Amino acid sequence: MRDTTATEITSTERDARRAMWRGFRGKCPNCGSGPLLRSYLKVRDHCPVCREDLSHQRADDGPAYLTILIVGHLMAPLLMVVFETWRPEPLVLFTTFAVGTIALSLYLLPRLKGAMVGLQWAKRMHGFGGED
Repeated sequence: MRDTTATEITSTERDARRAMWRGFRGKCPNCGSGPLLRSYLKVRDHCPVCREDLSHQRADDGPAYLTILIVGHLMAPLLMVVFETWRPEPLVLFTTFAVGTIALSLYLLPRLKGAMVGLQWAKRMHGFGGED
């Protein structure tokens, strides 16, 4: 007797790594070619290429928390290394790191949102579990 349930589950599994990478690039987690975002952080209701329904996403504050975590862990040690090595003027140090922190945050935020939407799609969370 064959176990069809296990084969059905594996045949409909979605690759989370690929979906997150597509989302990080700002593409639809399903087809990888349609745009995911319609503005800086607004997710489209559906993909214009494959018509995948993306309205189920619930990224909420997750991308912001991840952005703070990554930027903080990169900039804090870098700030200490720069200060200990070159001892720049405080205003120069502040200005440089303020601009760098803002730029890195603005770069990462929509990409991490896309990755989080891709993860939700791959794991069939929040209504993404409809029939393929």
